[in-house]
Amino acid sequence: MVAVTAALIGFFAFVIMRVTTPQMTTLFTDLSTEDSSAIIKELERQAIPFELRNDGAAIMVPKDKVTRLRMKLAEGGMPKGGGVGYEIFDKSDALGTTSFVQNINHLRALEGELARTIRAIDRVQAARVHLVLPEKPLFSRETPEPSASIVLRVRGSLEPQQIRAIRHVVASAVNGLKPQRVSIVDEAGQLLADGAQSDADAAVGDERRAAFEKRMRKQVEDIVSSVVGAGRARVQLSADFDYNKITQTSDKFDPEGRVLRSTQTREESSLTADNSGQVTVANELPGGQNQDNAARARDQSKKSEETNNYEISRTTKTEVTEAGRVNRISVAVLVDGAYSKNEKGEMVYQDRTKEQLDRIAALVRSAIGFDQKRGDQVEVVNLRFAEPPTAQPIAEPTGLLGMLQFTKDDVMYVIELGVMMMLGLVVLFMVVRPLVKRIVAADAIPSLAGAGLPVLAEAHAESAGATGQALIPAGGGAAQLIDVAQIQGQVHAQAVHRVGELAERNPNETVSIVRQWLSEPVEN
Repeated sequence: MVAVTAALIGFFAFVIMRVTTPQMTTLFTDLSTEDSSAIIKELERQAIPFELRNDGAAIMVPKDKVTRLRMKLAEGGMPKGGGVGYEIFDKSDALGTTSFVQNINHLRALEGELARTIRAIDRVQAARVHLVLPEKPLFSRETPEPSASIVLRVRGSLEPQQIRAIRHVVASAVNGLKPQRVSIVDEAGQLLADGAQSDADAAVGDERRAAFEKRMRKQVEDIVSSVVGAGRARVQLSADFDYNKITQTSDKFDPEGRVLRSTQTREESSLTADNSGQVTVANELPGGQNQDNAARARDQSKKSEETNNYEISRTTKTEVTEAGRVNRISVAVLVDGAYSKNEKGEMVYQDRTKEQLDRIAALVRSAIGFDQKRGDQVEVVNLRFAEPPTAQPIAEPTGLLGMLQFTKDDVMYVIELGVMMMLGLVVLFMVVRPLVKRIVAADAIPSLAGAGLPVLAEAHAESAGATGQALIPAGGGAAQLIDVAQIQGQVHAQAVHRVGELAERNPNETVSIVRQWLSEPVEN
């Protein structure tokens, strides 16, 4: 009885505690030791129940308080995300701090802020940043370049674009740091970025090609799926890129477009007398010379020269073709046939006609910007898929579940409560109820023995006289009102019990009585 009672008390205590315990949900995950201790201290101050998971990295709180707690903790600047940021200068003593300590604190704050920024990127769980900021040596013209190393703990794998983004974020936040001087390592020791310029250029080229192929493939799949049905088309697209950078300069001259640049004119004139070259006394005399000039024959010449300079029209053209030109695009499209139901309701496959395939090919050419001179190729093939289409209707919550918008957690919680109630009812009816009935029946026998019944006294007067005790004392009128038929079974059991007691107390008399019964003749 004691063991069963203790088990029942423990069972119902467990059920009550389980039902009354609030439903717990996650408050924060991936917490550092500092953040976890600060949040626990705040929860204890507010007397809010909580649970710790994953060695304190995750904290569980009641579901109805999680939103308010997140806003309250965010108001206090928690969680800080691990590490030390610029808040290190909030409580520092500026009077007794040396320049060396100030430089170290500045470096710690910068590393902590960069780690927090990197953790904000998707797929990054934790980050640790190490900066090397060398000082310029005295009497030196060259300044050493700063460098950085980053250790990441990621979920899955990072894309090349995310790695480049992390390098540029860190380089932009540190004065004089170049992205090529930033190295990134993951938690498995795999080198994600080593700072090589060639690797960076190759990664950029592959990223551009992958992004282009993905975008074009999605466009083709969308337009083909709208014709043949969702999931009934497979598209593979390959693009050939040219990453060579070309610079071309050309000069063009237009002979018709002349422009006068300069003009130069030159004129010459000369006068010569014809004296046949004779030298006489008359020619030398002053008077005779003037007289002869009028009659002398003369020779006069005149020369004119003009020079014009013209500029011819000239056009200089410089063309720079950047890397990443598309040389050729190849597209392969595989479409499934059409399905229809026959008279028996079975799905029957039908090949698509050549006209339909030609129309799909025309749509694909228009989607990719098909250029025959460039050597583009488009192939559309109709083949039957291995798995036929199956109609799967979208399961939408209906009835009470749709009206109340229960979540999966709420449904599981209700199911758990129902199971607890059923177990409680089973224990109540299968264990508690029979136990109570037995206890009540055991208490009813002594009460009936103490009640005064004349009939029971007359029936057992002989046995009572043998023992010298009154089996049932006489009672008042209230005892006569008891229904004898209801207690006949209990009286018979009591009588048998009394006879057994008499036999144990008087064994000799009992043996003689039994022998006498055996020796008596049997009456027919």
